[in-house]
Amino acid sequence: MPNHSRRFVLTVGLAGLAASACGASPQSPGLVVRATPAPVEPAVAAPPVDPLATNLLVGFCGAPGSKALGRMTGDLSAASLELQKQIKTFPAGRPITPVVELIATTVHRSPGADGMYRSRCADKTIREYLDAARAMNGLLLLDIQPGRADFLPEVRAYEHWLKEPDVGVALDPEWAVEPGAIPGKKFGRTTGAELDEVAAYLGELAERHRLPAKVMVYHQVTSSVVRDEELLRPHPGVSVVKVVDGIGSGSAKKATWKTLMPSKPAHVRPGFKLFFDEDTRRDAALMTPEEVLALTPTPAYVIYE
Repeated sequence: MPNHSRRFVLTVGLAGLAASACGASPQSPGLVVRATPAPVEPAVAAPPVDPLATNLLVGFCGAPGSKALGRMTGDLSAASLELQKQIKTFPAGRPITPVVELIATTVHRSPGADGMYRSRCADKTIREYLDAARAMNGLLLLDIQPGRADFLPEVRAYEHWLKEPDVGVALDPEWAVEPGAIPGKKFGRTTGAELDEVAAYLGELAERHRLPAKVMVYHQVTSSVVRDEELLRPHPGVSVVKVVDGIGSGSAKKATWKTLMPSKPAHVRPGFKLFFDEDTRRDAALMTPEEVLALTPTPAYVIYE
């Protein structure tokens, strides 16, 4: 089965499991009704800093109720210990910040009440994942699989969480489909202009609330899912990372890396994703931290699923 087909089966086929613990099901009338925001502590009034200025980010992704979507699920304390063990396999000498990447907006095959083919996490779930990240002195990234929705409204839906100093976003454009398209039938896409809208919003939010620079990740599995990438401009208060999501053997992943890195804007940092299961089929070996950090340019964020 081709790599993209495996990704569709994996993510869309299991989205309903995650949705049961991460917001309403796609058929629920409450799909677009956001829960009343849970009380959160005020953001720390500190001078803006860049979380990626000196530290390497290493993270696990996941969502409640679906181990296939990543290892950050179930017992979050146990998953955090596993992440910390993984971090210890990286070469010494560079500080590492743990990252918890929660699939907060989850794509679905069915349209839901508003026809957007996605559901959003409940505040209770986000609080649990943020608590797990903070227990490791790490960061929480809210991963957005928007279905037919646009990225900026989905990001804005979590604004009360993004006012926190240690919460950023990860955008997943392969699940951003055009009107009339169904997620899982073909890759979605975004543009540099749409990414720029999100970056501008995050920068304004960071400035207004005196927050550390917001981490904004965008995932890319193939060149078609991000077009006109040069339109993503630098914004004060935002630290942007492009994560290459190719699946397969080390050689296949390196080939995808070489294909996708040249279009990266100069101000965007590189990132790399590894899949514990998909990358190791047919007895292939998972790339080691040393192999990942030997890539050119050197990844600033390494995420495991």
